[in-house]
Parts: sequence; structure tokens; C-alpha cells
Amino acid sequence: MTDQLKTLVAQGLQAMKAGSEVAKHATSEIQNDVSDAGLKALLAKGNATAEGWARRIEDAIREAGPSEDTGNPIVEAHYDVSKKIRQKAPDATTRDLGIIAAGHLALHYWIAAFGTLRTYAAKAGMMNVQGAMQACLDEAKQADLQHEEVSLKIMHSDARKAA
Repeated sequence: MTDQLKTLVAQGLQAMKAGSEVAKHATSEIQNDVSDAGLKALLAKGNATAEGWARRIEDAIREAGPSEDTGNPIVEAHYDVSKKIRQKAPDATTRDLGIIAAGHLALHYWIAAFGTLRTYAAKAGMMNVQGAMQACLDEAKQADLQHEEVSLKIMHSDARKAA
């Protein structure tokens, strides 16, 4: 069972590496569409955090061993949804809230991926990978909370403007 788990970890890490590349491109594009200063700052912070994830994933791949690059259709789909949301938004506030909604979806993917690989790595005795995935998981959960806080501020601000 340990060898099979190590294979799953290596495959998952490779998919996450591919997803990191998609996310990096998407985030730089998304930042151009943001109007809220708090959201812009959150996305910039998220970029820095994602760079750390990419480094940890690379380090974990070195421990787990390489796997075939199959891309990451899940993160690609999140990116496509984000583009559609941004294109169809009737105003800047709705677009910013749509960006946050798409960000929540993407973060929940990362939370699930980091948590799953952390658990598999632990069972396979890959303690460095486990630690790296736990650190990423903690950061992803924190980012999710921060997205929620920014969305509430935007909605509150928009409600005051409308009053």
C-alpha cells in the first residue's frame, strides 16, 4: 500500500504543479480587472503565497519522485469560469464579488488537494511532504477566510453607497 500511496502523492503533486502554473497566469490577468483596493491587495498577497506553494510543491516532487505531467483540468476549469464571470459582470462591484466567488472555488480545490496529499504522504512515511502540504493547507484556509472578509467589506460599502 505504501508504494501505491507514494505513486498517488507523486501524481497529485505533478497535477498541483501544473495547476500552479495556470493559477499564476490567471491571477495576473484577474488583477487587471479588480476595482476594490482591498481585493487588489489580497490578490497580491495571494500571488506571493502561491509562489511559496509552488516552491513547496517542487521540493515535495523531489522527495516523491517525478510523475507524468497530465496538466490540471480542474484549475483550468476554475480559470475559465473566472473569465466568464468577469466578462459578464454588469458593474465593478459585481465583478469584484464574482472574482472572490471564483477565488473561493479555487481555494477549496487547493484545500482539498493539500489536505488529501498531506494525509497520503503521512501514511506513506513522507514526513517532509506531509509538513509542506500542511503548511500550504493552513495558508489556503487563511486565504479563504480573508476572501470572505473582503467580500463582506465590499458588500457593506456597496450597501452604504446605495443608501
